Amino acid sequence: MENSVNKFLQYLYAERNMSKHTIKAYKSDLNQFVSYLKRGDISIERINYICLRRYLAYLQTLGYARTSVARKLTAVRSFFGFLQREGAAGSNPASLISFPKLGKKLPKSLQMNIVEVLLNAPDINKSYGQRDRAILEVLYGTGIRVSELVGLDIMDVDFKQQEVKVFGKGRKERIVPINQEALKFIEHYLSQGRKKILKDSKKQTALFLNKQGERLADGAIRRIIKKYVKQAGIETGITPHVLRHTFATHLLEAGADLRSIQELLGHVDLSSTQIYTHLSRSKLKEIYLQAHPRA
Repeated sequence: MENSVNKFLQYLYAERNMSKHTIKAYKSDLNQFVSYLKRGDISIERINYICLRRYLAYLQTLGYARTSVARKLTAVRSFFGFLQREGAAGSNPASLISFPKLGKKLPKSLQMNIVEVLLNAPDINKSYGQRDRAILEVLYGTGIRVSELVGLDIMDVDFKQQEVKVFGKGRKERIVPINQEALKFIEHYLSQGRKKILKDSKKQTALFLNKQGERLADGAIRRIIKKYVKQAGIETGITPHVLRHTFATHLLEAGADLRSIQELLGHVDLSSTQIYTHLSRSKLKEIYLQAHPRA
């Protein structure tokens, strides 16, 4: 079974061009599934609808949320679909199982005053503070994913056109506009902080570097944000994804249309963007009073 899982993960990387983060999640979910089968001494030939239903029930007893159970089912379903195409399985038993119903969870977004406090938290008199301020400005100023941020090279930033070239899911390229404030802090970091962080003996194209002069990893970005959240004494639970949500929400509240936000976020399907149509009651009332002829 482990060999089949490894072949499937290689297929996701080589043919589906999935990100390392996504493949890592698939690997974790499938390893958990394989461990469950081993404990029950269940061979791949014996896996059927009933077996999978029991597995989902087992996940629920472990306290997994419905979203997590749905993600794990997706991994198993994709895996069996691969086995079926490869001729290693006659059918896909996971295709018979419905996904758990998921309640719509509104994305968390930050008030502008909280955003300002967070952006101003790094000490821009220091090299790493210059780097971190640029990171925060780019995340909030463009709404790009953390994986897209760490993948940025210096040449991806076009100061003249005020654009950033990013590679999204499946290495799909898109051009995202970036504001002058963010560009100012990138330029400050490039002219000072990055030169000090970069080791003299190395040639490095990555925009954002770690202490070893190498490209920053996803986890490092999350730790950087957590550091400044704690330092600034603001609300917890702020992640790169929250800044992405905040970017989209602030644009929507300022009058941007959903189709434009879809393009900026790199969503393939408009339905992924429609979650941002939530607005606070006060904002809705404000729009009503401004727009309705009898208001």
